[in-house]
Amino acid sequence: MKQENILETIAASARDRVKLAKESVSAEEIRTRAMALPADTGFPFERALKGPDISFICECKKASPSKGLIAPDFPYREIALDYERAGASCISVLTEPHWFLGKDEYLKEIAGSVRIPCIRKDFTVDEYMIYEAKLLGAAAVLLICSLLDTETIRRYIRICDSLGLSALVEAHSEEEIRSALEAGARIIGVNNRNLKDFSVDVTNSARLRAMAGKDVIFVAESGIKTKEDIDILRSNDVDAVLIGETLMRSPDKKAMLEKLRGGSAPTRVKVCGLMRPEDALAVNAAGADLAGVILEEGFRRSVSPETARRIRAQLSSCIPLVGVFVNTAPERAAAFLKEGIIDMVQIHGEENEDWMREFRKLSAGPVIKAVKASSGEHVRRALDFPASHILLDSGTGTGKTFDWDILGGEDRPFILAGGLDADNVGAAVQRYHPWGVDVSSGVETDGAKDPEKIHLFVKAVREASAAACGSRIPEGGKTGGEE
Repeated sequence: MKQENILETIAASARDRVKLAKESVSAEEIRTRAMALPADTGFPFERALKGPDISFICECKKASPSKGLIAPDFPYREIALDYERAGASCISVLTEPHWFLGKDEYLKEIAGSVRIPCIRKDFTVDEYMIYEAKLLGAAAVLLICSLLDTETIRRYIRICDSLGLSALVEAHSEEEIRSALEAGARIIGVNNRNLKDFSVDVTNSARLRAMAGKDVIFVAESGIKTKEDIDILRSNDVDAVLIGETLMRSPDKKAMLEKLRGGSAPTRVKVCGLMRPEDALAVNAAGADLAGVILEEGFRRSVSPETARRIRAQLSSCIPLVGVFVNTAPERAAAFLKEGIIDMVQIHGEENEDWMREFRKLSAGPVIKAVKASSGEHVRRALDFPASHILLDSGTGTGKTFDWDILGGEDRPFILAGGLDADNVGAAVQRYHPWGVDVSSGVETDGAKDPEKIHLFVKAVREASAAACGSRIPEGGKTGGEE
């Protein structure tokens, strides 16, 4: 086929697929089945891309029209699990069967195997495909401006919203970004590859970033191969990158993802135990990455749902609010997410994998599992828990550090908590490079959050992250001790 006709040829093939699918399951039936599934998902795909640093959407792709066969051996489920273990935010699964050698079954099995949200990567030409995506377990679909006019994109986004799906609206030019914005896109992806002739310009997304505006989640797609590419995109306020071939061709996907990040992704700061709306303002001013409120009664820093709402209202929209629960029912935690009071759940009690299974029936929202770190073996077992993130602590709000020497060699990112303050957090960040650090009493004066201490804590973490540059303090360096 001629290069200029590649996109339309693939789209025509997609229309043929839809026509055949409708002969097996009617449009009315597929819609009825999809609408019967829970729609109060909390839009996990969008939540996953709102992290403090650039997020990674990692792609499961066997082939492409431009590169041909990429992965002759394609253990797609294992690849997806590798991505999850490596710290991917989301997974993109190709289902287009002719040029990308994808299958619907790949998406269904991957979505059922991983804890992070998946996007159906296909050439959506009919609303039928959106309902299919919901039934296959996707959390998002791709809408391509080159194939769909503004009104169609707007209608498809409304369908996605009714199903609890997100829509990644893909553009390649200024005109297409204007179309995406007019259609109401909340996530815009700029493809560095021209889908009409498959030429690549990796600066395209950086050049077009400003047009989308700060309120839109912005994703750079295609042609991203190096840490330097990531650095350019990060410096242009790109929220996420979608990477396929570079990761698919790497035998060690975790190592490649770390290389792309530069081995020095900044450690996030979570300020927990907020009790007043003015605490949220202090968190905003200091530039922290997450905030937390305790929604379980009986603790000194417990707050009511109404107070949590007031704190959320003062918190910057780009800072997720984490609700902390202790041995609460899955239904109660899921309800706080559904009502929009919080953005993430943290479980800090005896919740087990059965609890997580029940919670996942109700919500796809991110979950932090707090674990008492008592030994190296205990830590390693804890890191297998099926939550979005693992928080290692000395107990439930003890305000004391645990023996950091038990840490070492963890394959999964973790959040470090317990007894941290501006004086000792730098050593922890440089030596262990945790995904995040959690502080509460360490930024308080007389039992109340102290804006100056929050500022100094965040500053210490930022300086330590910058100094680490992907390296660790040699063994025997300074570690924390009990207060």
